[in-house]
Amino acid sequence: MTSRSVTLIDVARAAGVSKSTASNALGGSGRVSEATRERIRGVALELGYRPNTAARSLRRSSTGAIGLHLPRTATRLDYYMNLAFGAVERAREDGLDLVLLAPGTASGGGLASRVDGLLVIDPEVDDPEVPDLLGSGVPVVTGERYLGGGVAPSGAVVCDNAASLVALLDHLAARGARRPALLAPGPGSDWAAALREAAGAWSRTQGVEVIVRTVPFAAAPAEAEAATADLIADVPDLDAVVCAPDGAVPGVLAGAARAGLRPGADLLVAACVDGAAARGSSPQVTAVDLRAAEYGRACAALLSDLLAGTAAPGAVRRHDWTLNLRASTAGRC
Repeated sequence: MTSRSVTLIDVARAAGVSKSTASNALGGSGRVSEATRERIRGVALELGYRPNTAARSLRRSSTGAIGLHLPRTATRLDYYMNLAFGAVERAREDGLDLVLLAPGTASGGGLASRVDGLLVIDPEVDDPEVPDLLGSGVPVVTGERYLGGGVAPSGAVVCDNAASLVALLDHLAARGARRPALLAPGPGSDWAAALREAAGAWSRTQGVEVIVRTVPFAAAPAEAEAATADLIADVPDLDAVVCAPDGAVPGVLAGAARAGLRPGADLLVAACVDGAAARGSSPQVTAVDLRAAEYGRACAALLSDLLAGTAAPGAVRRHDWTLNLRASTAGRC
């Protein structure tokens, strides 16, 4: 039997409604009750319905493109490049082009005439472009929640970053750490705020203080090395360091070596973001794998579903992480 794509008529018949009602429900228009709209969306998802992107673009005078906004200081990082590649691949599957937005793109206005929707990854409260992006008039999906006020995003894809740090701290404690520290950005993003709050909660629960030092969101290895050297000088019994920023773990290792400490034995080292820096260092560094490419795909998939009307505005989807254990936390036990 020859397979064929599921059509809007198939959805309408399965839901017991007219084609126009199905179209209005999936497109977020028309006078359709919320209960009926949700039922039709459920049928569409069950049948695997995907709208004809080209036809939709013609009907709505859309561009067939979505925009991607990354943190201002983070475009050089391995994590965000992998995330962007994943988003590009997923967007292409739905017939959408993905455009990496240059700084200042939102401030000029007219963004809605150039893209159908936006992905805003790790939005920071002090990024002046984020409010303009959220208010641009097109659907916006954020990677992690936006902690600032104003217009809410159309949807979000989130990780349980607090749980990932707790898993790291539990592992370090099991390997003998009694005086851990966390190098983390200030609480201007949902990711960093969750890490800092989790460190405080773990400290209270375990009765072991996690010393928190602030470093830039995209801390370079030299900045992480200086912060580690300061920690070692200030805290003589320091025995573990968790580095939050992607790509900064070589600096922690260098800071330890400068002080004559052996990473993985005298000083346990872990990272909140896995990547080339953690895998390529010596010793290799235990890290949380946020599965960047899959995260980018998940963000693009939610935005595509919002554009197609198969996801409800305000949708929040969860993204899973894994913990990769390596030699940097072997310990002496």
